[in-house]
Amino acid sequence: MLTRLTRLAASPWLRLALLAVVLAFCAYALYAEWPQVTTALQRLHWYSLAASLLAAMAGAFCLMLAWRTILSDLGSPLPVRSAARVNFIAQLAKYVPGAVWAFAAQVELGHDYQVPRRRSLASVVASLAVVAGSGVVVALVTLPFTSPHVLRQYWWVLCTVPVLVAALCPPLLGRILDRLLMLIRSQPLERRPSWRGIGRAVAWNLAGWLVLGVAIWLLVGDVAGLRPSSLVLSIGGYALAYSAGLLLVILPSGLGARDLILVAALAQALPHGTAVAIALAARVVTTVSDLSLGGLGIALRRKPARLADAREAAPAGPALVEPDLVEPAQAGLAGPSRSTPGEHRAPGSNAG
Repeated sequence: MLTRLTRLAASPWLRLALLAVVLAFCAYALYAEWPQVTTALQRLHWYSLAASLLAAMAGAFCLMLAWRTILSDLGSPLPVRSAARVNFIAQLAKYVPGAVWAFAAQVELGHDYQVPRRRSLASVVASLAVVAGSGVVVALVTLPFTSPHVLRQYWWVLCTVPVLVAALCPPLLGRILDRLLMLIRSQPLERRPSWRGIGRAVAWNLAGWLVLGVAIWLLVGDVAGLRPSSLVLSIGGYALAYSAGLLLVILPSGLGARDLILVAALAQALPHGTAVAIALAARVVTTVSDLSLGGLGIALRRKPARLADAREAAPAGPALVEPDLVEPAQAGLAGPSRSTPGEHRAPGSNAG
């Protein structure tokens, strides 16, 4: 029975059907509120959209640094340039239904930088757990003060808090990752996550939620003013919407579900039509952000390894060895040593 359900959940036809249902609800809500939506969209200024785009890109950069921290903690440190290229290009695949494409892209792009596939896969899984866990906790801390109705409506997301928080404990997370690798017939990790690595990743994610919330707040400010309460609402609402979108992996980039939850959160302080307009603008901004960062990742061409660079730069001929790395005995065998005049003369040679 479980096998049949797994196969059914993996069916692309089921994913497309669910996506069609979600988009149909979104289209109906958009149609019903269209007059208010158009009025709110007309009040958005280009500079607010531009500032929101920059904030969204900065938030995505923070999430990338969180994944890079986890990967380094597992034993594969990457330069920021290389990590950005791998992560930003792989994020383009999340718009394809199903999470497998983004996973596969990140694993294969990481392998180009000599990151073992099992380590890359483990870093992605751990990163998603950190993103979802921190996002739900941020929503739980902020939304009771601004939008308690949303927490009661989406209680199923909050039910994952104990599981996600427990899974972020490094000893348990390491066992989960090894069990996952065992299921795909791969070797266990050489290094498991540490408290320090997970703590730094959580810190980068919290910074990401703050900046992504600012991206939504800048849009809200065009129609309702830049108020502290709306900032708290924007941070918590978007964190909840993003985390729920991650849990619904069958939808590309949480399409539809993330927007509906964001509308429900913003509607506590804004007219419903205005909340729909903000959610639409936020979807456009985040999509342009992903495309821009993906283009940046493609533009950051892969550099050869440092060892290969050194070999290419070295001149042809005998290898150069640092003097302090040569043993004295080996130095004597390398050739005639320097001597003062009169030493090491051939037998029978004249002295003058």
